[in-house]
Formats: sequence, structure tokens, C-alpha cells
Amino acid sequence: MRRHRQWLAILIVSILFAGALELASLPAALLIGPMLAAIAAGTNGATVRVPRLLFGAAQSVVGCLVAGSISADIFPVLYAEWPLFLGAVLATVAASSLLGWLISRWRILPGTTAVWGSSPGAATAMVLMAGAFGADQRLVAFMQYLRVIFVSMTAALVARMWVDTSGVEVPAIIWFPPIEPTAFAASIASVVAGGLLGKLLRLPSPSFLGTFILGMVLHLGFGVEMQLPQWLLAISYAMVGWSIGLNFTRRILHHATRALPQIIASIVMLIAFCGGLAFMISHFLGIDPLTAYLATSPGGMDSIAIIAAAAHNVDISFVMALQSARFLVVLLAGPSIARLVARNLRE
Repeated sequence: MRRHRQWLAILIVSILFAGALELASLPAALLIGPMLAAIAAGTNGATVRVPRLLFGAAQSVVGCLVAGSISADIFPVLYAEWPLFLGAVLATVAASSLLGWLISRWRILPGTTAVWGSSPGAATAMVLMAGAFGADQRLVAFMQYLRVIFVSMTAALVARMWVDTSGVEVPAIIWFPPIEPTAFAASIASVVAGGLLGKLLRLPSPSFLGTFILGMVLHLGFGVEMQLPQWLLAISYAMVGWSIGLNFTRRILHHATRALPQIIASIVMLIAFCGGLAFMISHFLGIDPLTAYLATSPGGMDSIAIIAAAAHNVDISFVMALQSARFLVVLLAGPSIARLVARNLRE
């Protein structure tokens, strides 16, 4: 097929997949749908690729989104309960790193791929940074988004035991909201300047990390509000999904599916570990069981926020503070953990 026909086919299938995932209320549908469409195309001989400039711009948008999603409201809660949060975050990161190390050690997946893929949270950020640190970005994406789906569905099932969420509707997507000139301009400026900053500082995954750092400084340090319309996020997610998916080959896909039982087992073990952690927090500290479970759930922060908001007895500030704390630790410590595991695997 000619290039424009390949892109047209990928676009149509992406819309169909993303729409189906949205109807099924699965998380990250706007990213996973295009990625699945690109995997189907890539494994059937597609020759098109996303231009590097567009992929870099998409990474910058994601970096801006991550920076703007961290609220200053969590810091008083973190300060009040910091020993609990620190212990829970370190225990979860340690457990996920151990599982990743075992998968790498047993040569189920190559190099540090399993460590990046096992990180409990910040799925898109981990996928974007993994490639810059030598991991197989395709397999990392396969692990991360599979975990996001498992974790979100498990959290929804657990929540149903405590509270009836059947009548709660997921907020409708507003594709074209009114543009707030100052907030939108600040977001675009952060995307452009952050990408350039990352390249000047020679950061790994420069577009993502440069924009994330600049966005954090502006948002938390100076109170600058960000606005990223849903249409812009959808385009950025599609670019990221296509960039990853089109690099899949039949050999890589076969390797990923062959490792599927072990990957699922590691995800189930991590969910069970976090469930045990939630039980201990609830039993010894008297925190509501559902609050403790949602707070320690390893990832799927958007879905967790929706479930927490649906339950009247859940302390949503506690849930989001612990989720955000782990998100930041994983984001900042991920590269160091991956290097440590890589060094250990070589010895």
C-alpha cells in the first residue's frame, strides 16, 4: 500500500479500537487503541513511521500533562502522614523492582526491560523514558498497559464490594472545550521550551523530561495553570501509540505473547502485595479498608480517582496523596533502579 493509504488504514483502525476500549470503560483507551492498530500494521509489513519531530512534540505534551496533574494540595497530607506514605511507597517500589529483576534474571525478557515494565505507576512516562535507557520500549509498553488494565479492573471490582458504583457515570469527554488563552499559551510555551531545554541539558528522553521539569517549576513554583484540550491529548497519545506499535515485528510480538503467563503472574503478585499492604495499613492504623486499598493500588491513577470519588466513605485526599507520592518516586527513581539492576545482571 502507498504511504497515505497505510496511514488512512491505521487511522481508521485506531479510531475503532479506541472507541471500543472507551465503550468498555478501559483506561488509556486513546493511547492503547492507536498502539494496537499500529502493532497490527507493523506486524503486517507497514513501512510508515511517525516523524521524530512529531513524536518529540507528543512526548512534550505528555510531560506537560504529568506536571500539571500534580496538585499542591497533596503536600499538607504528605507532611502530616509522611512516615506512612514513605513506607508504603518504598515497599511497593521494592516489590515491583524485585519482580522485574526476577523476570530479567530468568531471561524471560531482555536486559532492564522487565524493570521498566514492572514500575508501579507512571505508565506512559516509564514507556517514554525506557527507550532512552536501553530497554525495549515495545515490551515495556506491553507490560505497563497490561498492568494498567488489570489494576483498574481489579480496583473497580474491589470497590463494588464496599460501595455500589453502578450508578456512577464516568465524566463525558469534552473534545473541544473553550480555550483559556493564558493557560493554553502557558502549556504550549512549556511544551516548546521544555523540549528545547531537555535537549540543551542532554537529558535522557529530553522532550518528556525537559517539559516535565519546566512544567513542575511553573505549575507548583509559580502557580501557573495549564490547559491541554482533549483533542490535543488524543493526537499526542496517538503519536506515542503509533510510534511504539509500528516498531513491533512478528518476532517481537511472538516473544511478548510467549512471556504473557509470566507477565500476568508478576502483575497479579504485585496487586496481591499491594492488597496485603492495604490490609496492614487498615488493620494497624484504623484507616478505612477501601481507602487503604485504593491508595496502595499500583497504578491506574485516573481510574482510581474516579472510583474514590464515587465512594462517600473514602478519603480521596489520602488516596491521591499516596498515589501522587508513588508516582513522583517512580518517575525520579526509575532510571537509578534500572541502572542498579542492569549492573547486577552483568555481574
